[in-house]
Amino acid sequence: YLDIDAIIDICRQHDIDGIHPGYGFLSENPKLAQACADNGITFVGPSVEALHKLGDKTIAREIATAAGVPVLSGSQRAIVNADEGLALAKSLGFPVILKAAHGGGGRGMRVVRDAADFVAQYEQAKRESLSAFGSPDIFVEKFIQRARHIEVQLLGDQHGNLVHLFERDCSVQRRHQKVVEIAPAPNLDPKVRDALCDSAIKIGKQVALARSSFWSMPTRTSFSSSRSTRASKSSTPSPRKSLVSTL
Repeated sequence: YLDIDAIIDICRQHDIDGIHPGYGFLSENPKLAQACADNGITFVGPSVEALHKLGDKTIAREIATAAGVPVLSGSQRAIVNADEGLALAKSLGFPVILKAAHGGGGRGMRVVRDAADFVAQYEQAKRESLSAFGSPDIFVEKFIQRARHIEVQLLGDQHGNLVHLFERDCSVQRRHQKVVEIAPAPNLDPKVRDALCDSAIKIGKQVALARSSFWSMPTRTSFSSSRSTRASKSSTPSPRKSLVSTL
């Protein structure tokens, strides 16, 4: 299930014309999407271009900014070294959070609460990112304490149609990984809900997003700092609220 060539060979042998990648493993790997495109197989997921663009959180920040969506203050690219990162962290004000540019699932993330701890946390995040994702790239963002983690799921097609399936609250986490999801998000101001959903649509249109994806927005207001282009493994709550099946 991790061998792209073997998967494509199976499709050829059995005249399979479409692959739904599920979640995890190869679901966010643009190489599988490209292999499908090269062999005339429909990849039931985002385009190769969208996977490339949103697979790098620093590029995702640029896309959000270009779409007019507010983002957390932070680095515009991966930081070159600990000294550059520390200088930026001081300008942002502690606490800050270090994030793996190509990461996910809570890996390669470190909250830094004072300057004395920055270098050690940076080196740890860099090593973990390299080990888990094959990339040492780390960027810095302002850390919002006691923020809520709200996700908006998007559903698009190859004809330019794009809709949101409302939001879900994923604030209950352990080690930056979601434990519980609730839809609709409880006690969320309707104006904030509308702003989040509108922002997600803007971002999706910016990358011509097709098929299922979601954008997560840790929020006290309408901040955006992470994304995922896969069909969510936990895609039940939002579609159930909107009575739409994503599969």
